[in-house]
Amino acid sequence: MDLQVAIAPTKETALSDEELIREILRLKKERNAVILAHYYQYSEIQELADFVGDSLELSRRAQKTDADTIVFCGVHFMAETAKILNPTKKVLLPDLKAGCSLAESAPAEEYRRVREQLRQTYPNHVAITYINCSAEVKALSDIICTSSNAERIIRSVPEDVPILFAPDRNLGAYLQRKTGRQMILWNGTCIVHQSFSVRRIEEQLAEYPDAELIAHPECEDAILERAHFIGSTSALLRYTVESPRTTFIVATEPGIIHQMEKASPHKRFIPALPEQEGCRCSECPYMKLNTLEKLYLCLLRGEPEIHLDPALIERARLPLERMMALSQ
Repeated sequence: MDLQVAIAPTKETALSDEELIREILRLKKERNAVILAHYYQYSEIQELADFVGDSLELSRRAQKTDADTIVFCGVHFMAETAKILNPTKKVLLPDLKAGCSLAESAPAEEYRRVREQLRQTYPNHVAITYINCSAEVKALSDIICTSSNAERIIRSVPEDVPILFAPDRNLGAYLQRKTGRQMILWNGTCIVHQSFSVRRIEEQLAEYPDAELIAHPECEDAILERAHFIGSTSALLRYTVESPRTTFIVATEPGIIHQMEKASPHKRFIPALPEQEGCRCSECPYMKLNTLEKLYLCLLRGEPEIHLDPALIERARLPLERMMALSQ
């Protein structure tokens, strides 16, 4: 998939952006809805959202909301997580095609098979699964984690207990170095963070000698080795606010730059470059499927709605609740 091809869905309405925003705000109030948006969404959606955050913060917000309807501007696994934590509420996702390469890399049946095989050799192993996975895989896991809390969760497991970490091998390798724990790593990657180019980033660092490279741990080792700071999206944002530096090369999905510029308008944020020549940044093609028009239409129609089997919700809730308890 070419990450730089602009997604231009056919418009279903003749409303201008200003009219769409007015209607979204009206419908949100009428439906008693809350809009949750990930940092990687378009800036205009971030501006409309009641809460903007990373996976951990949005999970907390979803768990605490008293709204009747949750509109999740993110990707499918995030909306599923909101439904698992709020089974009696309506959860909407503006575009059901908003998937995730990491979630797709760990099909539930393959994950089940691997765990069954591991039990023969490591009967007491613990499966710590990155939140970027399907509801079915969550239900097969012992504990869920995000990039914000993964280190704490791994350190909570006794040293003599083997760990299966899925699905992101880059995040898993980074956590192995950070914690000293050897883990069995699933072979999955994020298509965005996998796309960054060491060569082009080195050229950027040479062009901006005062800049710091900040990177998400889903990036490959060669990128992380050159990074001045590594962290989750929320940690990257916090670092840019607190750092005395004024120029940053940002190796994660560039949607976060909107919040960085809002928090530090006097600083400069440069998207790290992918390997493909002629591409200026790496946008997530799934995150960018959500648009103002789709947000308006899902509030208007009350769909697309996330539906999960109640038994699946119950099984998937436990590993999520373990994560929440360990993240206090």
